[in-house]
Amino acid sequence: MSEVILKRQYYSMGEVCDLIGLKPHVLRYWESQFEVLRPVKNRAGNRVFRRGDIEQVLLVKHLLYERKYTIEGARQKLREMSEAGRLEEERQGVAGPELLGAIRAELEALRDVLTLPAPGR
Repeated sequence: MSEVILKRQYYSMGEVCDLIGLKPHVLRYWESQFEVLRPVKNRAGNRVFRRGDIEQVLLVKHLLYERKYTIEGARQKLREMSEAGRLEEERQGVAGPELLGAIRAELEALRDVLTLPAPGR
C-alpha cells in the first residue's frame, strides 16, 4: 500500500514531519536515539528520507505513542524484530494505515478549504 502512496524517491525533513505529524526536533532526537533512523544527507547537508526511512519513523512512532514503549524499550523491541528478521514486515504493516490516516486528514482539511459556504452566509 505504501508503494502506491509514496511515489517520489526522496522527501525532505519538513515533508516527512508534515506527513507523519511530528515536529522536526522530535525526529532529530529520535535519530540520535535509534540506530535504525539514519537518513542520508544530500550534497547540501540536508536529510533526505526514502520510503524505507519513512516506514522506520512510523514504526518508531507506533512503538512510542501507540504501544507506549519507553525509548529503551522501543530500542530493544526494534533489536528483537531485526534479529528475528521481522523488521521490514513490521514497518510495512504500520506504514500503510498511518500514511492513509495522514492523507485522509490532509484531504479533509483541503475539502474544508475548498467547500463553498452555504448561500446566505
